[in-house]
Amino acid sequence: MLLPQKKEREYRFKLALRMGLPIFALVLALISNTLITTYESLNSAFYFEAIVLLAFSIYFIFYIIYSGFNVRITEEVTKTFTREYLYEYLQKEIRKNKDMTLMLISIDNLDDINNLYGIKNGDKVLYKVAIWIEEYLTDKNIHNFPIGHIKGEDFIIGLVGDKSKYKPILDLLCLKSDDFKVDTIEVKISAAINDTSFSNQIEYLVENLFELQNENKNLKSSSKDEEINPNELESFIIKAIKDKNFILSTQDVFEKDKLVIKECFVKLKTPQNKILHQKNYMKVVNRLGLMLDYDLMVLEESIRNCIHTCEEIIAVTISPTSLRNHQFLSKVKELLHNNQNIKNRLMFILWETEYYSHINKYNAILKILRGMGVLIAIDRLGAIHTSFLYLRDLEIDVVRFDSFYVKEITKRDYESIIDGFNVMAHNKNMKTWIKMLEEEEIKALTEKIGIDYLQGKYLAPLEKIYES
Repeated sequence: MLLPQKKEREYRFKLALRMGLPIFALVLALISNTLITTYESLNSAFYFEAIVLLAFSIYFIFYIIYSGFNVRITEEVTKTFTREYLYEYLQKEIRKNKDMTLMLISIDNLDDINNLYGIKNGDKVLYKVAIWIEEYLTDKNIHNFPIGHIKGEDFIIGLVGDKSKYKPILDLLCLKSDDFKVDTIEVKISAAINDTSFSNQIEYLVENLFELQNENKNLKSSSKDEEINPNELESFIIKAIKDKNFILSTQDVFEKDKLVIKECFVKLKTPQNKILHQKNYMKVVNRLGLMLDYDLMVLEESIRNCIHTCEEIIAVTISPTSLRNHQFLSKVKELLHNNQNIKNRLMFILWETEYYSHINKYNAILKILRGMGVLIAIDRLGAIHTSFLYLRDLEIDVVRFDSFYVKEITKRDYESIIDGFNVMAHNKNMKTWIKMLEEEEIKALTEKIGIDYLQGKYLAPLEKIYES
């Protein structure tokens, strides 16, 4: 048992004891007085009743205290609902009302506020934002709505009705937030909205809110793909991975005019043979804990379908969490042992948003893989800070620039950045790789900079090589 749990039990016991002492004293006083004044006329039933009364008093006091601790409705800092209670409350409301709208409102700069002004001021900002939201919605004749603080900088609000009714109100709230301050602290707020037309399960609605918010932050337009019910999507993904029901495609990568790499891409298939694209299923695969199974499936099928059909390097995107899993490493060793001619022809493409701090351990794993003949590439250089840190800290073979730089490479500043990255990589004996080339001008510019590997629809389209 953790120390906080022990301390909490100790605190509950002491509190129950303090609350119970007056009651115990009154009960004992009553029993004592009765014994003194009417001792001779008391029968045995009195003693039984006195013991039961005392035992019941003790049980009742402790039960009330412990039950009170187990149910917490409001959070101490923001005075809004706790996440657990909010989820329970909203799920009941969804069952009662056919149409429900959820709003996510986030304080984007809360980490900066905590660092610059202190955690105490950060807590004050959280509380003031909750009050500001309440006042704003009340001014719009929206009263007694559930609002909860679900994590960090994020609040969830539940409203009866579909989102078309509340979307203009939320847009105006975001506009008004530009001038919102707590004392002299500037507060940056962003928001997202959905409703029960997406799902009637609160967990899926909340996850979708965060996805929508990320799209808004990255200025991405909403996906035009047909939406699939989250419950069905999970079952489709589980079945597709279990049955290995997918499409495997490759795209050629060139060094000058020579074909050197075939990068593999996977699309899962539903039982109705609809296509699930990676952007729609990868988060769900992670959430379901199926990333290792997915990576092993992709790796095995990529090797099986490419080994006898091409002589080039086979590049497969692998999750770093799978790479650091002993089961995955054992399977790679087995595959390479059974397919000796793939040695030095297999490349793992890696990227992750959070830096893995045990860098010596990571390098040790990569050293084992490179010793077995696996090439290592780090993706999205220039877009996420971990890729730059891995360029500095890891022993790898290739770095691939984020596609954003390709689109802007004709601008002098971006050309200089890519040129700088290219020099750094070459000084560390790494090859450089750029993708999504779509015109001759960009191809000529990348060749002028000296980038080693070129990829894009201009050079070669996707080619389907396997479909289950």
